[in-house]
Amino acid sequence: MKLKSKISIVGLSLLSFACSNLDTNNSDYLLGSQYPENAEQAIRVSTPVFAGTQSMLDNGGWWFTQEITSDEAVAPTRGADWDDGGKWRQLSKHEWTPTTEAVKNLWNFVYGNIPAANRAIELLEAGAQASDEVKTVLAQTKVSRAYYFYIAMDNFGAIPMPLTFTGANEFPARTPRAEVFAQLVKDINESLPFLPDPKPGINNSSINKGTAYALLAKLYLNAQVYTGTAKWAEAAQACDQVMALGYQLEANPLDSFKTKNEASKENIYTIAYDQDAFKGFNLHMRTLHYLSQLTFGMSTSPWNGFATLEAHYKTFASNDLRKKMLLSGQQYDINGGIITDPAANDSPLIFTPYIPELQMSNTVYSKEVVKMSGVRVAKWEIAVGAKENLSNDFAIFRYADFLLMKAEAQVRLSGAGAGDALVNQIRTRAGLTASSGFTLNDILAERGREMMWEGHRRQDLIRFGKFQNIWWEKNDTDPNRNLFPVPESAYLANSNLLPQNSGY
Repeated sequence: MKLKSKISIVGLSLLSFACSNLDTNNSDYLLGSQYPENAEQAIRVSTPVFAGTQSMLDNGGWWFTQEITSDEAVAPTRGADWDDGGKWRQLSKHEWTPTTEAVKNLWNFVYGNIPAANRAIELLEAGAQASDEVKTVLAQTKVSRAYYFYIAMDNFGAIPMPLTFTGANEFPARTPRAEVFAQLVKDINESLPFLPDPKPGINNSSINKGTAYALLAKLYLNAQVYTGTAKWAEAAQACDQVMALGYQLEANPLDSFKTKNEASKENIYTIAYDQDAFKGFNLHMRTLHYLSQLTFGMSTSPWNGFATLEAHYKTFASNDLRKKMLLSGQQYDINGGIITDPAANDSPLIFTPYIPELQMSNTVYSKEVVKMSGVRVAKWEIAVGAKENLSNDFAIFRYADFLLMKAEAQVRLSGAGAGDALVNQIRTRAGLTASSGFTLNDILAERGREMMWEGHRRQDLIRFGKFQNIWWEKNDTDPNRNLFPVPESAYLANSNLLPQNSGY
């Protein structure tokens, strides 16, 4: 397990939370006059807040809504498998509704964590007056809350924004998106002086100045979407502040995704998953074929589902080192032997980029087509003996992202070619030759390759005005789909959340 012998403020890390008792009840908090007086008490108060990111890749709905809705990930129905009442097709075809599971789960993920953050902040504020250690944890908790609000605003637009716990309105109305944006920028800037400096490669799950500047950069880069006013210069400056903190690219583009990646100097802010103690990272199970168990020497059989779209796969050059994460063609076992599939007429297990339909019927297509269509993704190392959950840390913010973000901001400010030096850092690491004159479309394509399946694609496509484009099995061009609807369960419980987002 990824445990530290001691918990320090500078290294306040989800790594430690991964093995904490996260079953919270009233006795888990310091109440009344027992306000946090030191680091240990403050950490106890804020543990549920920091650990709340655990469900993002699965039941929290975040990854599904960011990637399955995009042009780089798909969950095809394979005969009777992966039908699930059509919930995956709704995401792919942009036909989600206020009752779609992933949309509801995303809302619940955010608003399950924000009350815990408000409660912790309320308790910490009193103790912070007498303790610099508590003041630091308070700042970290405010940045964590800002991240949850950022996810809500990015996905739902105008959102309820309760900033208190005691006396909070039980039925809050929605705050306009531009006001949410301004509040988040204010909260982050006010917290920055009290946050610890990062130590790249040490406690990447900790909230520190790197996390805060990274979140600011994301807000500014998307400011035109959120507020109607672009803030490219501010985005570039925030990226510079991230880049000045000592983070660096790994030598190999897949090194920061290894099982033991907690020491990667490329990862800025991560979820410290553990296959036994902090579960929730199971994308490998969702994408790999049942028999991929033999390829990686896994202790369990995957579920044969998610794949990447053929068009996206074809954006990778043959010599792109990042293509090693994409499983295509004949598959082999861990000893190099050819794998055949007894459930598909003993045919060789061959993954093909072409997927004939989003819903593949056993009566129309052969077993080979149904079971083997689609390139699978193994971006995060799958260790020998891997279980249903991985122990790889998942990077919410990664240094390569901010190089490309700075490049984009420069091009938007100064025109094609202004971000060449930064884009070429990414390209040459991937084994590609340096080039020049990169346009915005070039940068979006590079982001698609570099940041693939890391939860950024929906936001990127919206910022570039391409989320309405037509692509494989997706014909909806309604700009209202840039926002998800307020879930039915939420507005039935609180009518102040109405009116609904346009188009729903």
